[in-house]
Parts: sequence; C-alpha cells; structure tokens
Amino acid sequence: MIFKAFIRPFIVTFFIVMFLLLMLFLFKYIDDLIGKGFEWYVILQLLMYAAATNVAMSLPLAILLSSIMTFGNLGENYELVAIKSAGVSLQKAMAPLFILISFLGIAAFLFSDYMLPVANLKMGALLYDVREQKAAFLIKEGVFNNSIPGYSIRVEKKENDGQLLKDIVIYDQSNGMGNTNVLMAQEGEMYKTDDGNYLILKLRNGVRYEEKQGKKTYNPRQEFTRLRFKETEQKFDLSSFKFKREDENLFKNNYMMLNIRQLRLSEDSVARLNDSLERTVLKGVKPYFKMYYQTSNYKKAKMFTGLNFKKADVFAGVNSSQKNMIISNAKDNSRVIQQAIASAETQSQDFMKVMRRYSLEKQKKYTLAFSCLVLFFIGAPLGAIIRKGGLGLPVVVSVAFFLIYHVISTIGEKSVKEGTMSPIIGTWMAIIILTPVGLFLTYKATIDSALFDVDLYKNLYKKIFKQKKRIQ
Repeated sequence: MIFKAFIRPFIVTFFIVMFLLLMLFLFKYIDDLIGKGFEWYVILQLLMYAAATNVAMSLPLAILLSSIMTFGNLGENYELVAIKSAGVSLQKAMAPLFILISFLGIAAFLFSDYMLPVANLKMGALLYDVREQKAAFLIKEGVFNNSIPGYSIRVEKKENDGQLLKDIVIYDQSNGMGNTNVLMAQEGEMYKTDDGNYLILKLRNGVRYEEKQGKKTYNPRQEFTRLRFKETEQKFDLSSFKFKREDENLFKNNYMMLNIRQLRLSEDSVARLNDSLERTVLKGVKPYFKMYYQTSNYKKAKMFTGLNFKKADVFAGVNSSQKNMIISNAKDNSRVIQQAIASAETQSQDFMKVMRRYSLEKQKKYTLAFSCLVLFFIGAPLGAIIRKGGLGLPVVVSVAFFLIYHVISTIGEKSVKEGTMSPIIGTWMAIIILTPVGLFLTYKATIDSALFDVDLYKNLYKKIFKQKKRIQ
C-alpha cells in the first residue's frame, strides 16, 4: 500500500520538476534559438540532452516532495495511525520505500557515471553549434542587412510576401576594398535555389558603380565604371547559414564529460605535470644558491645552507669596482629567481585548480546517490509530522529544505573551486549537515511529536509570558 502510494506522486513530481527546469533552460537560451531556422529535431535533441543533465537536480527534489506527500496523505487520512495501532512502527512502514530509494540511488550513481557524461558532451557540443549558428537571412525594410559576408543590402519596400522588392541598394565589399562597388535597382525579385544554398536577386532597371585602381602603375588616378542594365541577377552564397556540427571530440576533455575512471586518470596526469614542474623549477633555481669566488677553484665550492659570517667578510679582498659588479650580478640573479618562482607558482596554481575541479566532479557522482537517501529521511518523517497531503504545504516545506540543501552544496562547491576547502568536505558538507536533521525528524515522527503544531507553540508562549508577569 505504501509502495503504491509513493509511486504515483513520485512520477508526477519528477516530471513536473523536469518540465520547470526545461522551461528555465529555454528562457536562458531563447535568444540563441529564435530566428535561426533550426529544424524541429534539433530543438528536440537539445531538450532531450538538457533533460538528462537536469536529472541530478530533479530526482532528489522529486524524492523529497513525493515522500512528504505520501506520508502526509497517510497521516491526514489516519491510515498511518491504523498502521501504528497494528503494531507496525514508522521505521517498518518506511522500509519498503527505503529499499526503493536505495535502488534509485544506485541507479542515479550509475546514470551519473555512465550516461550523464555522454549527455553533457552531446548537449555541450550541440549548444555550442546552436549559439554559433547565424540568424536566418531576413531582409527588413529600410535597414541595411549585413548577414551575408561581404555584402550590405538595403530594401526600401517589400511586396507580395517579401518576394517583390523596391528601391534596392547593394554594397559589394567582397574584394576587401570597402564600398567601391555599389549596385542600385528600382525593383527586383528574390528567391532561393532548389537546394537552398544560394539566394538569387533578379534586379531590373538599375545601375552599377565601380571604382578600382588604374591599370598603369605611373598613373595614380582611379578608374570609375558606370553600368546601366535593364535586368540582371545577383547571386549570394548562403552556406554560412547552414547548420553545421562540430566534432564532439573537441569537447570530450571537459571535466563534466568524463566518468569516474577518466576523472581519476586526468587528475593523476595533471598531478604528474605539477610534480614535474616543481622538479624543473628546483633544478633551474638550485645553481643560483651555490656560492663561488672568482678563483680557479670556484667549481669546487660547496653549497651553503646558511650565512653565518659577518657582512664585512663577504667583500674581503675585493676593490670597489669589483664590489659594485658583484652586487649588480647578485641583484640580477635574485630577480631571475623571483621571476622563475612566480611563474612556476602561477602555473602550479592553475594545475591545482584543474585537479580540484576533477576531484569535485568525481565526488558529486557519489553524493547524488546519498542525497536521495538523506532527503527521503527528511521528507518521510516530515510528512508524518505535518499530516498534510496534496501540493500545498508539502510543496512549501520540500522547496524550503531543498533550497537549504542546494545552498549548502553551492557554498561547498564554490569553496572547493577557490581552494579554501577540501573537495571531499565541500561536496559532502550538505549531506553531513542534513543527515542529523533527518535522524532527528525520524525520531520525532516515531514518538508522534507535535513538532509543527502551532497551538503547542502558542500555549508555550502564553505559559512563558504568564511566568514573567508573576515574577514582576
């Protein structure tokens, strides 16, 4: 009975949350999708990949909301009271759903490790192509259109659904010499070829003006050509408006598009690069710490770990000119060492940042499974305590707890990226904080505590207020 009571609200809430997240995705990228002439299946593919990437957020929220609704309905209809009166505790009543959520958590982990990287790769590559796609060619009245590379087109008026054009001006800039080639026509007709690769403008009653350099090198004057025509055709290449797909292999090394095994290999490779950088810097800087004198035995000089001699002994037996040269060389060597160490430190920080991102993404695949269990142990006892079903109070409570979980997770991830927190602590911080809350709520629901009873708090406030009056 409890299993059946949970399945329906879980499926409904999961698809509702997924729909809302997809709407947010569309609102975010609506400017990149409108007016570019995409086929319907391109938009459908993008939404499908976006839906797969939103599972990590919609699944925990759906589990939290549906568990509150399930036990809230049971409590509101006194079915939970009947279950307890039959000798079945709340923990036993939660056991079937605990097994189900455990399987969902395992499935979520496998999804995040095997399918989510592929979905991120597909969506990232497709979204890049969509954003790079030019807008569909469209000539507006009284406005210069520069969509076609090398041409600027202006039409004063359009008739017959845009097929017949009036007062046309075309600047041909394809030769790279600026506006030296201008074509004007009283009217024209616009259509595309059958394959859609070219746009044809059939122009009538016009003139073409063209300026170019003189043929003779000693004559600096330019040539000016004016050509009148009754009818001519202008052909424009529309290949730049065709939707083209980039190679997905260009995006596959992103941390969001790797599984756990690939993340470990990438993290180890970056760690080896960081270690080799330290050895290279140490090898290059070490000779500068070796003190030597301008004598025949300077190569046999030993490296000093500390300078215990007096300042005056350093320049013993050295005249003033040699002293200035030694000081200048020492300053130059010190400057070289500082630059080398500063450059290596910057590069090492970049390596550490990449390693933290790999480790963060690796831990997030594990936390997705455990977040389902933690939010279930928060939602189920909350529903038993508040005893309200439907989409009213349970939605408010579940959204509040999910926002707490999401805010803590976001703070932890940001701290990991900035290097102020360990990747393990940052990604597991929300689960560590909310697990005691779930255990506390489960205990309160087991003993039938009126945790959210408003009358209880009113009576407690009145009791405290009366005691204060007696004291006064």
